[in-house]
Amino acid sequence: MTTTQILLASTPFGALTLAAALDAGLLGDDGSRRRVLVVSNNAAIPELTPGLTAQPGWETLAHRFHTLVDWNAEIAPLHPSGWTPREDELPLYERWLRDRWGLTGHDIELVVESIAVAPARTLCALFFGAPITVYSDGLMSYGPTRSTLPLGVGSRIDAFLHLDLVPGLVPHLLAEYGVPSRTIPDAAFRKVLDEVTGAVRGALTAPDGTEVPEGTPLMVGQYLAALEILSAQEEDDLHVAMLRGVVARGFTTVLFKPHPASPVRATEHLAAEARRLGVRLLVVDQPVPAEAWCAAVRPALIVGCFSTALVTATRYYGVPAAAVGAEMLLDRLAPYENSNRIPVTIVEATVPALGEDGSLTEPANYGPLLAPLVAAVTYAMQAGTRPELRAEAAAYLKEHWPEVQRFFKRRRLTSLGLPGGLPPNRAVEVAVPRASRRRRMALRAFRQVDRFRD
Repeated sequence: MTTTQILLASTPFGALTLAAALDAGLLGDDGSRRRVLVVSNNAAIPELTPGLTAQPGWETLAHRFHTLVDWNAEIAPLHPSGWTPREDELPLYERWLRDRWGLTGHDIELVVESIAVAPARTLCALFFGAPITVYSDGLMSYGPTRSTLPLGVGSRIDAFLHLDLVPGLVPHLLAEYGVPSRTIPDAAFRKVLDEVTGAVRGALTAPDGTEVPEGTPLMVGQYLAALEILSAQEEDDLHVAMLRGVVARGFTTVLFKPHPASPVRATEHLAAEARRLGVRLLVVDQPVPAEAWCAAVRPALIVGCFSTALVTATRYYGVPAAAVGAEMLLDRLAPYENSNRIPVTIVEATVPALGEDGSLTEPANYGPLLAPLVAAVTYAMQAGTRPELRAEAAAYLKEHWPEVQRFFKRRRLTSLGLPGGLPPNRAVEVAVPRASRRRRMALRAFRQVDRFRD
């Protein structure tokens, strides 16, 4: 019987990672399987954002697949991030897709990213009997699974493939399901990056068509306002702080790569600040991965908030990285379980912080302490699914509090009964709702205990 792999990709970084996994032989022999690549554009307004197949360099990746499917077109006008059929509809949709994609009678294997959310979660539900391989979507893989997987999905996952972005750090994603992790070789990823860079090198120019000078610093924007992590003004201010820090270090030309889904307003705000500072700002709106710019331009510095590009630029090209706003994000992310928390934690703990005056503040030398820090944050995020991490988290917090308190919320630690939590009289504020009779009684009891101690 024919075996068909259905592979899902929704980001340029994910497509690069998937190609590297294929080249490294981690997804089986190329000649034994038909490969169907399902491309999904998960931007808030997909019609305004170029998809993967419209991006420069796509042709260097496309030859690895036999068939290409546009998931947005398949389910239009529904949005990929919001559509999951009802349970009683799943068999009907599976038969429909098998017939439409020519898969009738085929054994199916699924290879997906971000399995906890749609569209990966949707495909796993539709092809219910298929074994699943999950591949990493960046620094998030070092954190816990963001939500419980549907019944029967966790037991079908055979492997988790990831890049060794932070050597020595083991991913926590899917660990509660006992899924073995395998590392995608650095050489395979670099080979794919070099192929894409070679194909797009002609497009890596300034907006006026001139060549970008080697060593020009690169700023990478993120999409925090749309995720309601920051307000639009705060995100603009974050980018301005990056620019001021870079200029204060003596650079007069700066590359800025906005997030593909960022509004035009963000770029205009930054351009106005560049004019005020008297520097040349080159906004690179070509949908080319930041890693390709690093390979071609070899920036003297890459600056961002908590983008995975900060790590890949250093890891694969030796480009120095600096972060702006990571500590603020640790406080602003909500709820505590927000899956961006682990990337922010890693960047805050390992990447120097850039000040508006150009100063670089080296992070504490976490070294061997990074893994227990990430484990403690992972437990605090998902204590219910990772109870085996409790003892390690408690020991770490007891030994290293308060120097690591910025990575944790004291209310969260209080509710979990961990070191660093609030004192008993303030713990009532966490455990008992405001305007509650139980709260008043508990506070009265704590006051009586305090008087007795006195």
